[in-house]
Formats: sequence, C-alpha cells, structure tokens
Amino acid sequence: MKKKFKAESKKLLDMMINSIYTNKDIFLRELISNASDAMDKLYYKSLTDKKINVSRNELSIRIDVDKEKKEISITDNGCGMDNEELENNLGTIAQSGSLSFKQENSEQTDVNIIGQFGVGFYSAFMVSDKVEVLSKPYNSKQAYLWTSTGEDGYTIEPADKETYGTKITLTLKEDTEDYKYSEYLEEYKIRSIIKKYSDYITYPIIMKVNNRVLKEGSDSEYVDTVEDETLNSQVPLWNKNKKDITEEEYNNFYIDKFYDYEKPLKVIHTSVEGQCSYKSILFIPSHAPYDFYTKEYEKGLQLYTNGVLIMEKCGDLLPDYFSFIRGIVDTEDLSLNISREMLQHDKNIKLIAKSIENKIKNELTNMLNNNRDEYKKFFKIFGMQIKFGVYNNYGMDKDKLKDLILLYSANKKDYITLKEYIENMKDDQNNIYYASGETIEKIDKLPQVEQVKQKEYDIFYLTDYVDEFVIQTLMEYENKKFMNVSSNDLNLETKEEKEQTEKKNTEYKDIFNLMKEALDGVEEIKFTNRLKNHPVCLTTEGDISIEMEKVINAMPTNEKIKAKLILEINENHEIAQKIKRLYDQDKEELKKYTKILYSQARLIEGLPIDNPTEISNLICEIISK
Repeated sequence: MKKKFKAESKKLLDMMINSIYTNKDIFLRELISNASDAMDKLYYKSLTDKKINVSRNELSIRIDVDKEKKEISITDNGCGMDNEELENNLGTIAQSGSLSFKQENSEQTDVNIIGQFGVGFYSAFMVSDKVEVLSKPYNSKQAYLWTSTGEDGYTIEPADKETYGTKITLTLKEDTEDYKYSEYLEEYKIRSIIKKYSDYITYPIIMKVNNRVLKEGSDSEYVDTVEDETLNSQVPLWNKNKKDITEEEYNNFYIDKFYDYEKPLKVIHTSVEGQCSYKSILFIPSHAPYDFYTKEYEKGLQLYTNGVLIMEKCGDLLPDYFSFIRGIVDTEDLSLNISREMLQHDKNIKLIAKSIENKIKNELTNMLNNNRDEYKKFFKIFGMQIKFGVYNNYGMDKDKLKDLILLYSANKKDYITLKEYIENMKDDQNNIYYASGETIEKIDKLPQVEQVKQKEYDIFYLTDYVDEFVIQTLMEYENKKFMNVSSNDLNLETKEEKEQTEKKNTEYKDIFNLMKEALDGVEEIKFTNRLKNHPVCLTTEGDISIEMEKVINAMPTNEKIKAKLILEINENHEIAQKIKRLYDQDKEELKKYTKILYSQARLIEGLPIDNPTEISNLICEIISK
C-alpha cells in the first residue's frame, strides 16, 4: 500500500529537488555520506555491544551501474534499517537518523557522523525517476524494500537480502536537451565526483572498472578485464602527522589538488583544537595565477566537514590581502545550511578565519626573518597584494601588514623593511625619505635626491604604482613621518641657507612673476638650494605628488587630478644669471627660456609636454643663435 510522506510532501520534496541543491552531482556525495554514516553507527555500536562482531576493515561502499536498465546503485554493509526506521527516516522529510544517533552518543568525542539534516537522501530525486532502498539491519533475518517515485509517496514491503546493510538503487531520468542524466553511468563521471567530494570518506568506495592489461606471456597482446578498484584516498593528508609526511607528498598533493605545474613555495600544515577546532594545509604558490590581478579571480579555501567537500572556494576564510593562499580546511564545528552547499552566518567561520590569518602572517614573518631570499621571492610575486591590504578599507589593516612590506633602499641597494630603515637612520635624521618613479635607475638620477644623498640619508625608491598610496596610508612609522624628496616641505637647508634663498627669491620676485605668465599649471617659480648639479626640478605642494597624478590619471575613469607644481631653479647654476640678464635685456626671450626649462623639468619627471612641437622649435631657435 502506498503511503504519503509525513511532511508537506509535494511542496517540500519539490523544494528539495529544485531549490535546495544547485548542483546535481551532489546526489552521489550525499548518498555516499549516508552510507558512511551507516557504517560508523554499526562500528560504534560494536564497541559496546559484544553481539555485534564487526571489523572496521570489513566495512566498505560499493557502486554499481547497469547501463541497460539505466540504474546506479550505492551499497554499504552498515547498520541497515528495519521497517520502522525506513518509515521514520525516509518517510519523514528532514528526519535525520544520523543526528539522533549523534545526540544519543554525545559523550563519544570521535563519533564522525556526516549527515545531520535528513534531506540529503532526497537529492537522489534530482537525477532519478524511481528510488529503491533495500535494507536489512545487522543480526536481522528480515529485509525491507522502500520504493518511491517522488512526490506521490512511497511503499515499504518485506524483501529478501542476503547480507546486512543498505542498497540504494536509482533509476535515472531520461536525457533531455539541457541535461544528460546517463552521464552518471559512466566511470569517468563517477570517478570525478568521488575525487572532488568524497575522496576522504574513511571507508573504501569500490567499483568494478574496465582495465586493459598485457596478456600473460605476451609482449604486445592485450586483454580486457573487469576488476574491483578503490576510487577514494580515504585518509586525508591533513589528518596525518606532519612528521610522517614528506616534502614530495605535500608537493604532489598541491599539484594534484590545485592543478598547478610547479611545487609550492611554502607549506603551512596546522591542527588547532579549542573553541573552534580545525585542521588545514595551506600553500603559498611559487607563482601567481594568470588571472590573479583580474576581477575573474576568486579567492578561497576548500572547506571540508569530516573529509567531505562542502565548498570549493570559501572566500570567508581568507582576507583579501592573503587571497593568493591555496589550501584546505577541515572542521566539524560549522553551521551548514540543509543542502551543505553553503555556510550559514556563523561565528565559528570567523574564528577559523582569524586563526588562519594569524598562521599565515606568522609564517610570512618567520620567512622574512629567517630566510630573506625566499621571502624576497615571495614578495616579488605577491607583495603587491600585501601593499593593497595596507591601504584598502581606509587603512584598517595597516598595522597588521606594515612589517611585511619590503621597499628598495638607496643606501643598501636592496629591499629592506621599514624597521630596518629606522634601525639604520642617522642620529640627526627626522624623517623617512622616499622618491617615486618608473624604475630604480630613473629615480636614482632625479635632481631631487641629490640633497638627501649628500646628507647620507637613506631613501626608499618606490616603483610600484601602489607604493605612494601605501605611504600616504601609513603616514608614519615608529613616530617617524614619511617625506617625499620632491615635496616643497623637504626643509633640509641650514638656517643660513634658508635665509639666503628667501632673500634671493624676494629679490627675483618680479622676474618669477613674469616667467609664470609663460606657463600654465604652475603654482610657483622660485630658487632652491636643494639642487647641486641640475638646473631645475619640479616639486609639489600638498598631498598629491607627481607620481600619484600619473597613476590616477592613467586609470580608465573620468576622475582626473592635478598636482600643485612648483618649478624650482638652482640658484647656484649659471642659468640663474642667464635669467637675470634676459629679464633686463629681452623679456620675451626670457619667456621662451622659461617654457624650455619647465618642459625639461617635466621630461625628467616623466610627464608629458603639452606642445612638444613648440618646445622643439624654441630649442632649435635658441641653438641657432
């Protein structure tokens, strides 16, 4: 007699099939997990019940396919179910025998029950028109067959079964234009699903597979054989003792799991117990993925619960600045939604993420302090992401990351930390000096670095477009402010030098006003003593530097900014006397010289010249005189 489901069957089952599960492949994961639960229950019962004589080595899951009948079956030799249990567990949607068992055995800390919602079984109806469950409890003579075609209900009747356990048989749906259900009868498809979702089920998942082997006694003739093969690894690498794992095993795991062609730069293997327990293996890749700095890149770690893959990429486990990390996390302490395809908002995820973040930072710090060459290699690949983390979110994470940054030192001619810069500062030095440009070579030749070098102060050479934004976000380090060598506020002159320059600028005030008439976009023209050999340079006033102007204006947006430029002229250069003579003799000629001097300063900074033809003609005119 056909029975109705004890819940709002039509509505609820329809939701199970069409809404809760977004990936049809999940059905096999769920049925395998249920089979694993059934064997766990039997094994744990055997530990306290002497009547149950079961060895863990005898427990396994078998998968069989019948292409003619379009059937796939999953068989286990677990605890099995009697008539009442079939009625309660399969006749009531969202009734979980696994959850009940776990609650009844809460004192058992090693009870590894996966399914707790009682809905995973019904994912079978996503791919099948009919589901049969043939089950026989351990030490029982009677088996029962539960049969359902879906929303219209189910039947339970006595049946014959030689061995204890459960066999679930699915009659697959007919193929449609949108989906090929028959693909689940193919060996490659079953292998791929198990490898992805159920590779670490602790019991062997066995299937008969076709193999071609050399015929005995022959060097060239092959024969086809059908043999049992275990499809899953069973023991996760992260559950093994770190001392027992070789570097080659880690490398092979990484390359196989994350489809990389190079071994990782670093492995972080951890096991954490406490408020939220988890195990993880994290990898720092030896190169960036091709799409790492694109919008298409998706961060995240593979998330497992008791060896069963729940999420391919759990982004909540990694902060953006550590998005280059690949790896897995396995934990029992999660609140999953009923499909086990996504997480509920759970404080435990935040706890795990915080712990993982600290583990990564500690490992990077250790590498920085104890293996500088390896860290420099890492920073060359992923340093940009660390820098992004400093100024992202309005600098909220800058204190976590500032000591992981490497910048090029003019004095050391190598990359050093901010702390190392401070440790090597001169006694009379008050600021951390930096200069920005396209390359180290170009920065080193900037006129503005001359005065700082003469003082023997170190200078950070910034070549990444993000560098100045990082410096602006940090503002200072150990109470030492950052100072751009191109800033108008550099102030490295002595009191006497400053007074002398101010006096001369006052004397030349009218000359500079006339020169300014020849230029657009210059805030001021003045003499400076910061230059030694160069005739002119550009400095800036305010927070926007020349490099920041170039970076922001190069972005594909409508936002354009302009630095407040100051044209500084070397008061000790011959050009200073030339300017005075031209002002007295030919003011129009002075304007021409002014345009050339300004263009020269812009070229040094890598800035475009608004009218290169005019400047070229002016240079030729002056040369020809």
